[in-house]
Amino acid sequence: MLMIDGNGTRLSVFTLSANQVKVNALENLVDIRVTKKKPKRMLYDKAADADRVRERLDVRGIELICPHRRGRKKPPTQDGRPLRRYRRRYKVERTITWLFNFRRLVVRYEYHVYLFQGFVQLGCLFTILKRF
Repeated sequence: MLMIDGNGTRLSVFTLSANQVKVNALENLVDIRVTKKKPKRMLYDKAADADRVRERLDVRGIELICPHRRGRKKPPTQDGRPLRRYRRRYKVERTITWLFNFRRLVVRYEYHVYLFQGFVQLGCLFTILKRF
């Protein structure tokens, strides 16, 4: 999982095993960020369309912006105005693509999680240094 700011600079990154739900780890992503200032808004894909996740982030003062799933039974919680910010999600996808330039991150060759986490952080460092 990767958290970036509006310019594509990485704020926090960590890895999960494949059998864990990513939506439940959104709060951990906010907790391990590099900056002291917490984000006002968080963009995520349709996987985070759960009212409990929105409520937990609301308690922290973070607005979750994600489109609703197609088969949602409950009424929508946000109108179209915040979803206009969702158009900027390409920055997240672009950053992930930059990380996939490192072959070691595309396929996980390491058995131990701490080794893969180290390579992910190293890839983030290299992509940040390329920008300056």
